[in-house]
Amino acid sequence: MRQARATRRSGSGSIGSTLSRIAWAVAAFAAAALQAAPAVAAPVTASDTPDYASPAAWLCRPDQSGDACGRSNQDAVILRADGSTTVERFRADPKAPIDCFYVYPTVSRDPGGNASMKVEQEEIAVINQQFARFGAVCRRFAPLYRQVTLSALHANIRGTPIPADRQMAYDDVKRAWDYYLAHDNNGRGVVLVGHSQGSGILAQLVKNEIDGKPIQRQIVSVILAGYRLQVPVGKDVGGDFKAIPLCRAVGQIGCAINFSSFRADSPPPPDAKLFGASAGPGLEAACVNPAALAGGDAPLHAYLGAGAEMVTASGERQGPWTNPPKAIAEPFVEVPGLLSAECRSEGNHNFLAITIHPTPSGKRTNVIVGDVIIDGKKLPDWGLHRIDMNLAMGNLVDVVRAQAKTYLAKKR
Repeated sequence: MRQARATRRSGSGSIGSTLSRIAWAVAAFAAAALQAAPAVAAPVTASDTPDYASPAAWLCRPDQSGDACGRSNQDAVILRADGSTTVERFRADPKAPIDCFYVYPTVSRDPGGNASMKVEQEEIAVINQQFARFGAVCRRFAPLYRQVTLSALHANIRGTPIPADRQMAYDDVKRAWDYYLAHDNNGRGVVLVGHSQGSGILAQLVKNEIDGKPIQRQIVSVILAGYRLQVPVGKDVGGDFKAIPLCRAVGQIGCAINFSSFRADSPPPPDAKLFGASAGPGLEAACVNPAALAGGDAPLHAYLGAGAEMVTASGERQGPWTNPPKAIAEPFVEVPGLLSAECRSEGNHNFLAITIHPTPSGKRTNVIVGDVIIDGKKLPDWGLHRIDMNLAMGNLVDVVRAQAKTYLAKKR
């Protein structure tokens, strides 16, 4: 890691030994508000293989009016510490010169180990939180896929696993990627965007189908949030990806961004094996700060849910944004000056440390929720996994905007 190492602070006890069984299939929203087991449904099988020539197999496509991306309201309120506000209206770019291909995290509440191809509210909600805003800089493609479900995640955490086919999930995404390349790409540059399970699948896709192959020339960048991409200690290339380095400069293309968010005062426990952990001798988890690619501490341009839109599964609801409480009509809130981030190395972990800068006498909240809580217990191994993408969304869009300019200039 290029960032200086920090002194480890004492933290709460680890439950890494319990969670390590679920490695790459970790959930975006963890175990969404544990509920009674749903009725048993017929398992998803290979006979349900999706046809990506059908619009029904996609959450987002630029040729589909009214898809999950198009219906998403990305307007935001800029809320300052003194309580003053400005409304920021969102507009997608209908002439965006590059593409974004997104694989969403574990959100399905289907009862089996793998999700069906039916669009549920959970998939629509995660598009709203994690991907629709990229429409400001790219055409948006987001396939449905038969992901490993929250039900399977719950079962693994409880130590009573149910059958789940991870290969099925990967094969679906590869099939969608192949269709996109054959029918939609037409030589355009593309950004791969994923979170959690989606990042794990995209990392495997890059290793199998892109890294070191001709198509790599069209990769603008690879964004893997909530994942532990491995690189050799102190290096930016090697490890999981042999020819794709980490992004370390504004406008750099053909590179990867990887991060997992933790509160600065609550780093990963020493024996945590999920996010930020090394996978073995000579390796470390990559950390790239979307707010400062070259390293150091920098302000975050977060887009946090204003109310019911806030990612609330497996954790506390966000309280009032203002004091005294005031209704906010827009679905997102920006909080300039409240949050900053830097990559830190502590013990065997590299992670994105999130610092809150409170204004004690201000009229804006100084509290941001995002920890994973199950059965009333905070899971310290997971950090701020629920809001990885929200925290850095504005920074990521800015990064992609600069990368698109570089890519187009180089192509010309």
